Amino acid sequence: MSAVIIFGATGGIGSELGRRLRERGVELMLTGRNQERLERLGSELNASVCPVEATSSEQVNACVSQAIERYGSLSGVVNCVGSTLLKPAHITTDAEWSHTIATNLTSAFAIVRAAVKVMIQSGGSIVLVSSAAARTGLANHEAIAAAKAGIIGLTLSAAASYAARQIRVNCVAPGLVKTPLTAKITASEKSLATSTAMHALQRVGEPADVASAIAWLLDPDQTWITGQVIGVDGGLGTIRTRGG
Repeated sequence: MSAVIIFGATGGIGSELGRRLRERGVELMLTGRNQERLERLGSELNASVCPVEATSSEQVNACVSQAIERYGSLSGVVNCVGSTLLKPAHITTDAEWSHTIATNLTSAFAIVRAAVKVMIQSGGSIVLVSSAAARTGLANHEAIAAAKAGIIGLTLSAAASYAARQIRVNCVAPGLVKTPLTAKITASEKSLATSTAMHALQRVGEPADVASAIAWLLDPDQTWITGQVIGVDGGLGTIRTRGG
């Protein structure tokens, strides 16, 4: 038996991904910091749970070990852990910078390192979450753009390092998605209108948009895809529909 671990499973994208995978009959281990929400989701999806602080390598390793003990092997590992910070560099504090890097990039590295150690004999799929902000210049995104760009670099290098072991490493780069994490932006009509206009498809994303792409990358049918950064962003990262 094999399973998929979703780190950050209680967030908007992670929980939607869990529901999609469970509908396919995939065995799941869900992780998150909020134990109450985690246990509620685990009960809903009939999945095992592992409370974790994903910036801690020790805790990440423990969750992966727990999954191996229960399921025997892992076919996929996903990191949906993340944060957002919309501030220009000159008013970003050291604490905000450190938290942004740790939550987004340090967690991704810890998860990749733990995953490849157990996938190295049987292969598998690792999917990380970057951002459109890592690939196009957006004002007031310096810290989060740096962290998410690091995830792209990590994806490409890990994909190269472990390709011979049949470990596929890819990431998605979303635009603005309506989740609890982005509620301060999407709850404001003015901010939402501004953000919507920046996306060529004239809407911001839903968790299902991103979860469906991640689920596709995890699918065993996609065994010839690695080292890719897939923009699930309504065109935000690559196109403009109006001249200027």
